[in-house]
Amino acid sequence: MENIPIDKRILKQLLKAGFIYKRKLFPTQTGNPQGGILSPIMANITLDGIEKKIKEKYWITPKGTIDARYNKHKVNYTRYADDFIVSADSIETLNEIKEIITHHLTRRGLTLSEEKTLVTNINNGFEFLGWNFRKHKGQIYTKPSKNSIKKMKETIKTIIKTHQGKSQTELIKNLNPIITGWTNYHCNTCAKKTFAQIDNYIFLKLKKWAKQRHSNKPRKWIKNRYWQRTLFRDWIFSDGNIQLKQASHTKIIRHRIIKFDANPYLPKYQRYYYYRDNLRMQERNNNVAANGIFGE
Repeated sequence: MENIPIDKRILKQLLKAGFIYKRKLFPTQTGNPQGGILSPIMANITLDGIEKKIKEKYWITPKGTIDARYNKHKVNYTRYADDFIVSADSIETLNEIKEIITHHLTRRGLTLSEEKTLVTNINNGFEFLGWNFRKHKGQIYTKPSKNSIKKMKETIKTIIKTHQGKSQTELIKNLNPIITGWTNYHCNTCAKKTFAQIDNYIFLKLKKWAKQRHSNKPRKWIKNRYWQRTLFRDWIFSDGNIQLKQASHTKIIRHRIIKFDANPYLPKYQRYYYYRDNLRMQERNNNVAANGIFGE
């Protein structure tokens, strides 16, 4: 569908519209803050048109029409709010596209972030939306990015540190949703080793947390006070009623590539839709159930 630019007058009115709460108008004074509810919308409005310009140059047919089958430089553009990636068959092509994007943003008073903008080979990998994408031996692997892992560890560290004088139950209730949300986001990637790494990090932080609370007690007493043991597992951080969720208990669910030509009314695609609509949902429910066991 063709991108239709928004009228500048309407956009200006939108940004200064404010909001009404309990029949009272709260006018906008300082514009739209970064991370605000309108931020993704404004990013999409600003970036609209880039994809069309790229296609007009690299997807053009001998007749002058746009067709993906004539994409000889293998140029593809993917955008999520204000984050986007462009892939091509050579560094030279990517540099040309970078100039197109730079020109598009300059006309709107924006510039590409030098810190976040990277032109690289897929074999070296790149980060996008909290994941690291890298090609190895002809296969593309996706896993949680180093920055995402770092932020997760910082969050865990902060929660444990701020709960030094609070109960074990309260600590578990605050940690479980963080672990659940983060692992569910990354469960479609090659994150098995990363989940185990997060579990080990949390375990070491909790040992330090417990030791600081009872500096005069022996290790065995501290272990029996905060960790439990079952027939199959030891070192279960629990108060007897609620357990700390293990990141490694979240099952890895491999992403199944969508078949764009699939038709639900044709018999040959019924098995595909059965897997997508039933088995996939069952796998998701299993993860939710596991989260419930360790999180409730």
